[in-house]
Amino acid sequence: MSLSGRGVSLIGTVAGFDDGTGWGVIAAGDGTGYPFHCTAIADGTRSIEAGAPVVFHLTPGHLGVWEATGVTPQQPAQDPPQQFPPSP
Repeated sequence: MSLSGRGVSLIGTVAGFDDGTGWGVIAAGDGTGYPFHCTAIADGTRSIEAGAPVVFHLTPGHLGVWEATGVTPQQPAQDPPQQFPPSP
């Protein structure tokens, strides 16, 4: 297992989340999947939608696999608001 990404913020997308167990998986930019528990969601919520963009960190987890921690949901990029009426 690589230590790359340890101690730095990574960007990913929630690939799936099971409300019943509280476990989910984040797909990092390189396609690697990192499991996380709902207690790792930084804003204190205990649920997150699949497809949500997130920033996270890695920590050594159970059974020798890396787990995501400090999972912080991000707002999708939006276009700047348009002025109405348009400027001449």
